[in-house]
Amino acid sequence: MSAAPRACILSVSGPELIDAEASMLSQTQPWAVILMGRSFVTRDQTRALVDNIWGALGRPCLVFVDQEGGRVARLKPPEWPIFPSAQTYGQIYATKPEAALEAAWLGHRLIAHELAQMNVHANCAPVLDMRFDGAHQIVGDRAFGDMPDVISELSRAALEGMRDGGVAGVIKHMPGHGRAQVDSHMELPRVTAGDNELSRDFASFSALIDAPMAMTAHIAYDAFDAERPATLSPTVISDVIRGRIGFDGLLMTDDLGMKALGGSLTDRAQGALAAGCDVVLHCAGFAKEPETVLAEMSQVGLACPVLEGRALERAEAAEAFATLAKPFDAAAGWTRFTELTVMNGAAA
Repeated sequence: MSAAPRACILSVSGPELIDAEASMLSQTQPWAVILMGRSFVTRDQTRALVDNIWGALGRPCLVFVDQEGGRVARLKPPEWPIFPSAQTYGQIYATKPEAALEAAWLGHRLIAHELAQMNVHANCAPVLDMRFDGAHQIVGDRAFGDMPDVISELSRAALEGMRDGGVAGVIKHMPGHGRAQVDSHMELPRVTAGDNELSRDFASFSALIDAPMAMTAHIAYDAFDAERPATLSPTVISDVIRGRIGFDGLLMTDDLGMKALGGSLTDRAQGALAAGCDVVLHCAGFAKEPETVLAEMSQVGLACPVLEGRALERAEAAEAFATLAKPFDAAAGWTRFTELTVMNGAAA
């Protein structure tokens, strides 16, 4: 019988599970694992990697990926097809809303088809952030648009497409990343907009509070907590995300390795959990050497307590999405998806 999972999502260093990583996973028992681009070579290889991760844990777990489409895609050609950015669906919506909603559902159903074949049942998508002129392009074409109602409609279609393929989506980045003037991978963005302005940013998230999971933003919002980024702020998490937005699903952090957060990885993990996040995520996306990835994962994993209480209930609800897949003709789906995108001037 495997040990109780800890409140973290960890990663591995490459396409094969090395012995030291298997031992680390067995010891730390993360609730879930996220695979980065370094771990995807072929479908068969990825499936074998997931099997080995499950074997090390002594149980199946949710396996996550960042597969938004566009420039955020861990599955690369020629092994995997190219999927469009969120902006593509927004451009179609401007003239043909129904076609855009069908395309968003179908594009994400096709993503889920690719993922589920490899037992990858969680995707860090869609992005619900608004696009703002003059802001840093870290969001940019990853956003469906600059209108909350359009974003929420297309995001719901995306979430439902993945759900119908047995993949749980993660809406991001709560409570809104679009106004950031710098890249949170590199430094801490500070949003100075007032409460009334930010209410508009929250609207797309409020429309999707039934999503299984959400990811926090490593951004400081002066209107709510000028001292701490949302990920580490009890005020933002309790009053804004859980309160005003009304989200009660599983709340996970953005990558703990991003430079927007200060302190050690242990401090970051413990701070995020103390602030009200259910689980922490660490990708080691900047690390190149397997030894570095292993050391960082061990540090984060051992800093996290066992997942329990309401957080565990939310985690179990997210896991249930892996069982919701419906029959799907992928070949026919690709034909229709190509029609929807090409005939509306958007190449898939």
